[in-house]
Amino acid sequence: MFVALVLAAYRAAGPRCSPWPQRLPFLGGGEADTHAWQRYHVRFYTMTLVFIAFEMEMMFMYPWAVVFVEEGLKALAEMGMFLAILSLGILYGWREGIFRWQ
Repeated sequence: MFVALVLAAYRAAGPRCSPWPQRLPFLGGGEADTHAWQRYHVRFYTMTLVFIAFEMEMMFMYPWAVVFVEEGLKALAEMGMFLAILSLGILYGWREGIFRWQ
């Protein structure tokens, strides 16, 4: 109820939407030839996801290094399985062509 009241008050007293030419991106005085999202191709998202996957892997490897000192071969086998699963995912993506830059 409170959220609805705040939204209604904002809509009643908030800024009005500007006309269309004023909402366009400003490019040094000129008009934009392309939309802002056209600069970001979908292939960048794939590479970003791969980068995040490897970063998460590194986040798991540091605590594993601490546990490895105490556990020994058991921890090594578990990390080997983890890296094998990640490697299989990368090989599958490579086979499907997600790393091609065309």
